[in-house]
Formats: sequence, structure tokens, C-alpha cells
Amino acid sequence: MTWERDEDLEAEVLPLPKRRPEKSIPREVELKYLVRDLEALRSWLANDWGGALDGVESGNERTIEVEDRYIDTAYGALDEAGFGARLRREDRGPITLTVKSVSHDRPGEDRGDGAKGPQALSRRVEVEGPANDRLDPDLWPPSAARELVNEVRDGARMRTLFTINQRREKRTLALDEGPVLVTLDRVAVFRGARPLSSFSVLEVEAPPRSGADLRRLAGLIEATGFVVPEPRSKEEIARHYVAQALEDPAHRLPRVPASPGVRADDPLGEAGRKVLRMHLARMLQFEAGTRSGEDPEDLHKMRVATRRMRAAWRVFEGAYRRKVRRRYVRELRGIAGALGEVRDIDVLLEHLDAYMAQLPAPGRAGVEPLRSAWRQQREVARKRLIARLDSRQYREFVDDYLDFTESPREGEIVTPLGQPSLVRDTAGSLILAAYERVRAYETIIAWADVRTLHALRIEGKRLRYTLEYFSEVLPVTSRGLITQVTEMQDHLGQMNDADVAARATRDWLNLNAPMLPARSREAVGLYLDSREADAERLRRAFRPLWRRITGRAFRKALGSAITQIE
Repeated sequence: MTWERDEDLEAEVLPLPKRRPEKSIPREVELKYLVRDLEALRSWLANDWGGALDGVESGNERTIEVEDRYIDTAYGALDEAGFGARLRREDRGPITLTVKSVSHDRPGEDRGDGAKGPQALSRRVEVEGPANDRLDPDLWPPSAARELVNEVRDGARMRTLFTINQRREKRTLALDEGPVLVTLDRVAVFRGARPLSSFSVLEVEAPPRSGADLRRLAGLIEATGFVVPEPRSKEEIARHYVAQALEDPAHRLPRVPASPGVRADDPLGEAGRKVLRMHLARMLQFEAGTRSGEDPEDLHKMRVATRRMRAAWRVFEGAYRRKVRRRYVRELRGIAGALGEVRDIDVLLEHLDAYMAQLPAPGRAGVEPLRSAWRQQREVARKRLIARLDSRQYREFVDDYLDFTESPREGEIVTPLGQPSLVRDTAGSLILAAYERVRAYETIIAWADVRTLHALRIEGKRLRYTLEYFSEVLPVTSRGLITQVTEMQDHLGQMNDADVAARATRDWLNLNAPMLPARSREAVGLYLDSREADAERLRRAFRPLWRRITGRAFRKALGSAITQIE
């Protein structure tokens, strides 16, 4: 294909940034059709266009697989400037960045020479350059296309909008005014891993001054009735389906799988992505309930999902670039903190309500000031949580994180040859490392205080999550190990809840006791005593659970499970 320089178009029509990447911009001229009857059209094309092009030299037909990832910033900087950008890979080859302007010629529009083009004719500005599968333009090789993207995005992060997979049949025709490329594309549109729609498109691309040839071909194609003129690009058609999906609640949230689907031959980065994707879907599943506040368990489950993702980043951290991991963990920590502020008060109130239900009326009235104070704290914390969930920062994070979890190889470290990189080669050492961090408490367990045991609980939770992340490649016997670790974690969790409640009650009493009636000081003091007693009782009862986790039987079962990963 040849290209035309058009200084007037560049200077007056194309909305380029002030610092332009090139002195001249190429244009493509093409016919576009949406296919009504794919098989009939394929047969007609194979028969020399119904015999109308008999004798015209035709190049060999070639079929290729094309993946196009359309990208932009979270708030559409490229689209606002009048551009679409994609990362294209053909037949698993190198990746090419293409930046195109919006179409300037509409169907039947007068192009300035008094003639109107075919109904399906469009002209667009296009620049290309090399790239890779990372969504950081600064990591792409230098090119005019990269410079244009960087100029428009102004430092903002890029994200995947949607992906178009194409099976493309290509053939070249040698006509009077030059070579013409004919492509028939079967197209599937995906948003992340979710298919949205499929369609077929016929395109005929020609040199810029091939008007007579294109008008002739347009007449032949449109007379078949197998197609309809389609001035929109595949990108514009895909955007239509994406917009429809976003309006449909069924497509708005990712599907929550029953399990992540980790396999022994998965690269560690892909296994981590599966785990993160599942728990992100769970987090979003409970967001609506968290917002409504009707069931406190929705908030609890949303918080657990953020914790499991943070734990997954720790387990799989060697598979991803440090900058990527820090960014997402920082965001998750902020969300978990806002959720935790409300959830921690919910736990205080749940136990306090259960305690008050066992008291006579005077006792309940005495404790009520504490309950009212905690409920007020909860309302303040809940308002902060909703403000965070409503924030632009949160929505941008969710969109960006969804893209990451549904973009293979994104953010991953390339493992050198000879280094373990698959689940079957790394899961065992990751599980053992998590267990070793738990067992390290053996030397201090005899005199460990509540806060030290809470730190042990966190390590136990990480061991549990690691076993769960790899449970699909472990033998069924590993479920018993997970159960024992969960029992230890739950016991220490109850102990920590009692200790937190005791400290929160003491702090409240120290601040408010002078203003309280004697009845309330006494009733709240008794509640403080009960929580301190519960914490101490649970601390003393922990030793049998600890002996089970560190005993020979557990270690032997853990080692056996690891050796069965294949």
C-alpha cells in the first residue's frame, strides 16, 4: 500500500498535540462492510467476485490470527483528543502500536473535489511503531506513535479498554490504479476475559488515489446483498458493544468462580493472576451490600477479599515487578483500612450486644452509653468508607486492577532460563516458607503475650491462604491441614477480639468516667473485666492447638502433600 502526504489535513483537521511526531501523516482509504451472510460472501469472493474480476491477478489467500488490545487512559485522554490506540499481535509475532484518528470522511460526503465517495468509504490518519505487551509507553521502543501517545496521555497510566480477536483472511488484487488489499475478518470482542459479541467485516484497502477502482469494487460488493456499508471501524463497533455491556448489570461485575483454576503447569505469575482475579470478583460482589449496610456480613466478606488479595501479592510477589506490586498493595491497603475501621466496630458491637442480652434491665441501661458511643463511631467510619467507595480514585483503581487481572503477562517478571517458574516447581517452597514463619514462634510461645500471639495469627492466616491458593494442585488430604490452621487462626482471632474490646472499653472509660453515673461506671467496668478474662482464658487454652500445628503428624502430612504436586 502507498501513502499520501496531506499537510492541510494535518494542520487544519487532525487534532494533534502541539509537538507533532512527524511532519507528514499517512492516510489510508478503504471500503468497510458489515457482513450479513458470511459463507455466501466467502464463496462469492473465492469465485473471482462472481466472475466480475475474471483475469485480474490475485495474490495467494493467507489466514492470520490477530489480537488487538485497545488502550487509553482511565479517563479517555486519547479518545478526547480524537484518537484510538491499539496494541496488535499477529500470529504470536511482535507487537505493533497503532494510533489512528477518528474518521473524517462520512458516507457520501463531498470530499472537496465535487465528487462523493462510495457509501462505505472512509479516510483516517494512522501512525505505527513497535511496542510490547506492557501497558507502560515508556517501556516501548521509540517511535512517532509512542511519542503521540505520551504527548496526549500526559503521564497518566494506560489501561486496556477491550480486546478484539480476529481471524483474518487476506488477499491482494492487482488493479489499474495499484494493489488493493481485501480482508475478511471474523471478529470477537472481549472485555477482560468476558466475551461480549462477535461479527464479521469485509474491508478493501487501496492507495489514496484509487477512487475509480474503489467505486467499481463498491458497486460489485454492494450488489450481492451479502453486506451492508459500515463506516464505523471495528474499534467503534466494539465500543458500542462495550457500552451496552456496561449498562447491563449482568456484565458490569466479573463472574465469581468457585475456585481460581490454578494448574501445576501454570507459570507462577498466571497462577497469581487467577487467584487475584477470583478475590477481586468477590470483593466487587459484596460492594453493593457494603454500601447499603443492610447485612454487616457483606462488609466482612468484602474486607476478607481485600486481605486475601494482599496475602496473594505476598505469596506470588516474586512473579511480578516490584513497582506493580507496590501500587496495587498500597491501594488494597487503603480500601482494607476503610473497611476495617467499620468492621472492627461491628465486631465490638456484636459481642457487646450478646453480652447485654444476658443482663437484667438495669445492667443493660448501665452499658448503653458505651454502646451508643461505639455506634456513633461506626456511623462516622461508615461515612468515610462510602466516600472512599464513591471516589474517583477507587473507581480508577477498580478499572485498572480489573485490566491487570485479566491481561496475561501484564506486570510479570521474565524468569531467566533454568530458574523455577511453574507452580509445580515453586508451590512447595512457598508453602514451606509460610510454615517456617509460623513455626519460628516456637521459641517464644511459652511467654508470648496477646499482641505477639496476634502476630502469630497473621502468619497462620498467611499459611492458610497459601495452602488454599495451591489447593487445586495438592492432594485431598491437604484439606485437613487447612482445617487445623483455620482452627488455630480462629482461636487467636477470638482472643484478639477480646483484647481489642478490653482496650477500647478501657480507653472509653478513662475518657468518660468522670461524666458517667456510678451505675454506668460499674456496669462498663464489669464488661471490661469480662473481656480481659476472656482474652487471658483463650491465651492459656492455645497451647494444645499449637502443639498440633508444630507436631510431627502435621509436619509429615504437610511434607507428603507437597511431594504429591505434579
